[in-house]
Amino acid sequence: MHRITGKAGEDSLIEMSPAESFNDDINGYHQHGSSSAGSLQQGQSVIDKQQQSKDSVFFRDGLRRVDFVLSYVDDKDCEKKQERRKVYEANLENVGLELEIEDKSESEDGKTYFVKIHAPWEVLATYADVLKIKVPFKVNDIPSKSEMPMNWLSTPFRLPERIMQPEPDYFTAPFNKSKSDFFLIDNKDTFFPPSTRNRIVYYILSRCSYFKDDCGDKDKKGIKRLLNNGTYTAAFPLHDSRYWTRSRDINCESERYSLYKHWAGFLCFFKEQPLNLIRKYYGEKIGIYFAWLGFYTEMLLFAAVVGTICFIYGFLTYDENVWSKEICDEKIGGNIVMCPLCDKKCSYWKLNSTCDSSWQSHLFDNVGTVFFAIFMGIWVTLFLEFWKRRQARLEYEWDLVDFEEEQQQLQIRPEYETKCTNRKMNRITQEMEPYLPITSKCARTCLSGATVLFWISLIIACIIGVIAYRLAVYAAFASLMKDNPTSHLHVVGPYITPQLATSVTASCINFVIIMILNLMYERVAIWITDMEIPKTHLEYENKLTVKMFLFQFVNYYSSCFYVAFFKGKLVGYPGKYMYMFGKLRNEECDPGGCLIELTTQLVIVMTGKQVWGNIQEALVPWLMNWWGSRKARSHPESLYSRWEQDNDLQCFGQLGLFYEYLEMVIQFGFITLFVASFPLAPLLALINNIIEVRVDAWKLTTQFRRPVASKAHSIGAWQEILNGMAILSVVTNAFIVAFTSDMIPRLVYMYAYQPQGQMKGYINNSLSVFNISEFNFASMPEDGENPSWFNSSITNCRYRDYRYPPGHEKQYSHTMQFWHILAAKLAFIIIMEHVVFLVKFFVAWMIPDVPSDVRARIKRERYLVQEYLHNYEVEKLKIQLSHTSNECTCAPMIYPSIPRHEVLSECL
Repeated sequence: MHRITGKAGEDSLIEMSPAESFNDDINGYHQHGSSSAGSLQQGQSVIDKQQQSKDSVFFRDGLRRVDFVLSYVDDKDCEKKQERRKVYEANLENVGLELEIEDKSESEDGKTYFVKIHAPWEVLATYADVLKIKVPFKVNDIPSKSEMPMNWLSTPFRLPERIMQPEPDYFTAPFNKSKSDFFLIDNKDTFFPPSTRNRIVYYILSRCSYFKDDCGDKDKKGIKRLLNNGTYTAAFPLHDSRYWTRSRDINCESERYSLYKHWAGFLCFFKEQPLNLIRKYYGEKIGIYFAWLGFYTEMLLFAAVVGTICFIYGFLTYDENVWSKEICDEKIGGNIVMCPLCDKKCSYWKLNSTCDSSWQSHLFDNVGTVFFAIFMGIWVTLFLEFWKRRQARLEYEWDLVDFEEEQQQLQIRPEYETKCTNRKMNRITQEMEPYLPITSKCARTCLSGATVLFWISLIIACIIGVIAYRLAVYAAFASLMKDNPTSHLHVVGPYITPQLATSVTASCINFVIIMILNLMYERVAIWITDMEIPKTHLEYENKLTVKMFLFQFVNYYSSCFYVAFFKGKLVGYPGKYMYMFGKLRNEECDPGGCLIELTTQLVIVMTGKQVWGNIQEALVPWLMNWWGSRKARSHPESLYSRWEQDNDLQCFGQLGLFYEYLEMVIQFGFITLFVASFPLAPLLALINNIIEVRVDAWKLTTQFRRPVASKAHSIGAWQEILNGMAILSVVTNAFIVAFTSDMIPRLVYMYAYQPQGQMKGYINNSLSVFNISEFNFASMPEDGENPSWFNSSITNCRYRDYRYPPGHEKQYSHTMQFWHILAAKLAFIIIMEHVVFLVKFFVAWMIPDVPSDVRARIKRERYLVQEYLHNYEVEKLKIQLSHTSNECTCAPMIYPSIPRHEVLSECL
C-alpha cells in the first residue's frame, strides 16, 4: 500500500493495492463494486428492484454492507460537478472503498443517483489502526457490583437486559493491524459495529481529494466542500431498519426499532434510558448527551420537591401575612394616598389597590425562599460533582479514558490542514505538521473577539430599547385603563394593572427580539469560528460553544438582570425624580415589589422558550419530512428503498447536538441564577425535561438521518460553563433576597424597630411622606387625571423609601433606618455567600471525581493489556524460534524469562 496524498507527517489517506483490498477469505468478493455500477450503466443487466427488501442495507450481492451513501442529482449542464464526482469516486476506489451506484431510474423521484459505499476488512483494519480504535481482546472478568437492597422497587423503571446491555463487557485495547490475532475476532464482517464503520468511512470521505494529480489546487478535498458546492446533495450512513418494525433481513440488527420501542415512545417517560444501545447505534458523543440530560432530569426531581414545599409553605402561611392584611385593610391601606408612578398621565392612588399583588408576592417572598436559595447553591454543587463521577464511569465503560490525547493527535480538522500551508516539526512525533503562525492567530482572535463584543453590545442596545418602551408605555396604559377599566373582564380583570400590562408586553417583545437575534447571530458565530481555523474538532466545538453561550447569556438573562437589580433602584424621590435620556422617568417597582415582576419575567421567558423549543424541535422536522416524502408514500413498499427513505429525512447537522446542550444550559441558568424569585422553576424544568428526553429521542430516531458516529469523553466546554454559572448563582440569589425582595427590611423592622417582635405597623414604617405642593410642574398629574376621591384636603402622598418627612431639618434625605437596612443587606450577602461557598467547596472536596471501583478497573485493564501483550509477544517469539531451530543444527539457547514486574512496573 502507499499514500495517495500528502506526506507521512500529514493527515493523508492510504492507497490499497488490489491484492490487499480483495484477497480476503472472509468477504468472498472477487470483483470491485464499481463493476456492478458499470454493468448497470452499460445496460448489460437490470436488477429487479421488486426482489430487493425495502430494508436492505447491503449491496446487490446481499453480502457487502452499505456503510455510507452519497446522493446527487445529475446536472447535464454542469460538467464541473460531473468531473468532480468522477475524480472523487475514483480516488475513493484507490483507497480501497467499494462503490455501487443506483441509477436515477431506480429512485422514486426519477432524478436522484445514489452512490453506496462499502469498506472491506482491509480498509477498516488499516484505519482502525490509524485512529487507534479500541476493540475487545478479553471478556471482562471483574465481578459486577452486588445488587442494591430493595432493588425490586426499581423493577417498573427498568428495561430488558438485552436492551440495556446489547453486547458483553470486554477489556479493550487500541487495534493493531499487525497483531490482529491478539483480538477477539470471530467474524470480520461484524467485528467492527456499524457506528465504527461509518466513522471510519467518513474519516476517509472528509480527507479524500477531488482533484487530479496534475492539478495544483490542493484545497479541493473533503465531502463537506462537495456538499457545499452542490456536487453531492447528501452524505449519510444508513439506519438499519424502519423505526416502527423490525427489518426482514435477519442480518440487520434492527437497533433503530429497539430504540424507538423502548426509548423514543412517550409512554416510556418513566423508564431508564438504554444508554449502551444509544452509544452503540449513534456513537459516544450522542450517548454522553443523553446520559447528561437523564442525570440532570433525575437531580431536578430533588430540587423540584424542595421548591414545591417552599411554595406550599408560602401558601399555608397566607393568613400570617400581616403586611398584606394592612395593605388590604380599608382603615390602613385605604387611607394611604400614594404618589403618582409616572409623570402627567398617572394619578394619585390608594395603597389598598395593590391588595391582590401583595398576596401574590407573599407566595414567593417568604422565609422559605431564603432557605431554598441556600439549598439550590448546595444542590448545584452536588449535581456537578455527582455528574463528574457518572461521567468517569461512562468514560471507562465506553473506552474513552485516554480519548482527549487521541483527539488532539488524530482528529485534526481537514480545513486546518488545507488552510495552514506552513509546516513545522512536532516535538513529540518528530514529524512535520501544519500550523498557524502566531501573528495570524492573534489577528483572527482579535477580530473574532471584536465581533462578539459588537453583537453583545447590540443586545444591550435592544434591551435599553425595551426599557425605554416600558418607561414610555406605562403612562399610556395607566391613562387607558383609567378610561376603560378592566374590572368587567371575568377572572383576570381584577389582576390587570398598568404595571402588569407593561411587564407582560415588554417581556413578550423581549422574547421576540431574543429569537430574532438568535437566528442572526448563529451564522455570525459559525463564520468567525471558521475564520479562526481551530486545529481539532474538539477545539472548534469549544470555541463555538463559548461564543454562542456568551451571546445567549446576555440575550436571555439581561432582561431578568434588569428587573432584579436595576429596576426601582435608581428612581429618586417625588420632586427630584431621575430620568433616562433626560425625558423618560425611571420606572418604579410594582407596588407589590419587584420580586413578583421578576417572577413574571422569568415565567414568560423560560416557559416561552421551552414551548417554542419543543415545537421547533418536533413539529418542524415532522412537517418537512411529511411534505418531502408525500409522493414516495404512495409507491409500493419494494420501490422505496432504505437509502431513499433516509434521504428524505432531515439532516441532523454538525451543530444539532450543540443546540440541544445550549437549550438545557440556558434552562439551567434560569433555575439557578434566579430561583430565589420563583421556587417552582425546577418543577417546570423537570416537567419540560421529562418531555424533552423523549422528544429528542423521537426526532433523532424517526425524523433525522442517522448521524455519523463520533467520540466525546465529556460534555466539553459546557462543564466549565456550568461550573461558572453555579458560582454566579450563589451571588445572584444572595442579591435577589437582599435587594429585590422585602425580606431584609421586614426582618430589620421586626427585630430592631418593633419591641414586641411583630410586623404590625410595617407598611406605615416603610413608606415615606412627600408634600404635594412641592411637586414639579412636569411631574404633577394633569387636570382630569386624578380620581374622584382626591380633593384639596389631601396635602401629602406616600412613596416607597426611607427618607425624612417634609419640615424635618434633613427632609427627603435618607433616615438612619435606611442605612441599617443597607448594612443588613450587605451582611446577609456576605454571610450567605461564605456559608454556601464553604459548603460547596467542602462537598466538592469530599466527593472524589472518579469512583474507587472505576479507578481499580482502569488499573486492571492497563495491567491486562501489558500482560497479554507480553505473553503474546513471547508466544510469537517462541514460534519464530521454533521455525528457526528446525533450520539450524546448533545447540539450542536458553532464553531467560523476563520478570513480570519489570514489564508491568510502568502501569502499576
